[in-house]
Amino acid sequence: MSKDRLQAFSDGVIAILITIMVLELHTPKGTNWSALQEELPVLLAYVLSFVYIGIYWNNHHHMLSAVNRVSGASLWANQHLLFWLSLVPFATAWMSENDFPPVPTAVYGIVLLANALAYYILQTTLLRAGDDSSMLATAIGTDIKGKLSPLLYCLGIGLCFANRWLGIAVYVLVALIWLVPDRRVERVVNSPR
Repeated sequence: MSKDRLQAFSDGVIAILITIMVLELHTPKGTNWSALQEELPVLLAYVLSFVYIGIYWNNHHHMLSAVNRVSGASLWANQHLLFWLSLVPFATAWMSENDFPPVPTAVYGIVLLANALAYYILQTTLLRAGDDSSMLATAIGTDIKGKLSPLLYCLGIGLCFANRWLGIAVYVLVALIWLVPDRRVERVVNSPR
């Protein structure tokens, strides 16, 4: 199957998820800075979740640019990833609209962890659809960030019950780790063969 159809469908779903999240934002009830301050927790949670969805969209695009074909298993693995991504708006709203209590903040981390695991499963199915010398296999290499992220999510989830702000700080740290441009795939895809 062509990877283009998979990518187009995924792009559409991700665009809808961002739309859902932005619809959760409420206009401040007033025109001064204190009115905005009341909506700040929801706005900051939106920013973090927008960044996460953007990271997945960007990496998904790069990953698919390094493969030539997708298998049936890859299609299901992609659906699995999109399912977990679709829970980001729900978890974001539950956490932020209730002022970041431990359980919703931990659930947000669980959704982030599930996204990371689903992305890893998709990556694995795409690797199996190719061969050991594929561009994707070459680009991924040791994948330190991919292996470190789930461990940090687990740490953040646990910290939410001790101090929710420490848990959120770990979630922000993981986003920052992934915001640093990862040019592994670009180098491999753009290198002369």
